[in-house]
Amino acid sequence: MALDEALLEAAPRLGRPALRFYGWSEPAASFGYFQSYAAVERVCSLRPLVRRPTGGGLVRHDGDWTYSLILPASHSWHGLKARDSYHRAHEWMQRAFARLGLATELARHAQPGAPGQCFAGAAPLDVLWDGRKIAGAAQRRTRHGLLIQGSVQPPPLDLRRADWEAAVRAVAQAQWGVEWVPLALDAALAQRADELARAKYALPAYSQRR
Repeated sequence: MALDEALLEAAPRLGRPALRFYGWSEPAASFGYFQSYAAVERVCSLRPLVRRPTGGGLVRHDGDWTYSLILPASHSWHGLKARDSYHRAHEWMQRAFARLGLATELARHAQPGAPGQCFAGAAPLDVLWDGRKIAGAAQRRTRHGLLIQGSVQPPPLDLRRADWEAAVRAVAQAQWGVEWVPLALDAALAQRADELARAKYALPAYSQRR
């Protein structure tokens, strides 16, 4: 979470989009910036509980595939309405799954589920497989740029995460002409991420602030 916020702050200086795939060292859960900690605590047994810098609902990270996309304010994607941005991100994920031979669809209507729990139901434009949600995302837009944090709950099929990540990159290369290069963290960016981790995201007072 700290690195994503640091990347968002640095987006104008970096000057180009960044895609980050990451995992969790232990089972955990993240919840939306505007959610109540007490409400989340009552319905989720996983710990730690981490407040995200983006909105959305509770997401369990006990086997999911997580990614972040950071775009500077100068990028055309930053100017999209939230719904259109969400649509673009999930069409991208849908095409990546298609490269792996998995047929998915985007939800046309909301599917009722437990309130505040991201994968208990589905919102319009979520990615569905066999009628259930397998991919969702949340956003935060600032004057610096746009942060999209996504989670994929892989279906019970013989899919490898490395193949999915390769498919995501391949779709962007084919559709938008993206040339991928490694994401190198300079000293200032690494220091800022460390500061945010220690002084914000690692503190129970932050996650429990509302």
